[in-house]
Amino acid sequence: MTATGLSGRSVFLVEDEVMIRMMVADMLEELGYKVAAEAGDINEAMRLAQSTEFDLAILDVNVNGKVISPVADVIMAKGCPFIFATGYGSSGLPEQYRDRPALQKPFQLDALGKTIEAALRGS
Repeated sequence: MTATGLSGRSVFLVEDEVMIRMMVADMLEELGYKVAAEAGDINEAMRLAQSTEFDLAILDVNVNGKVISPVADVIMAKGCPFIFATGYGSSGLPEQYRDRPALQKPFQLDALGKTIEAALRGS
């Protein structure tokens, strides 16, 4: 399965659970995307969000007990689309970002691909 017309785009991935991060990175590659950078904590995510070029970000909402909002703020200021990944449902999203696309964990390859395509097309 490849992303139609959008493959080759780069993704910034923020996820504190190493095994989940590895699994999502594999899923992204299977869909034809390139992982531009990965972060497992807020400080690293802030640094990479500011210094890395990417087409889209996938952000875990709760990273080691900290809300992802500061990282989302940086990405929004750059004008890049982003998707939240959460085990808490849309009510767990930061209030100012409840209009953003969210993937309910655990998610399947097909749902990931469709959500990324919609986010990239909408940007």
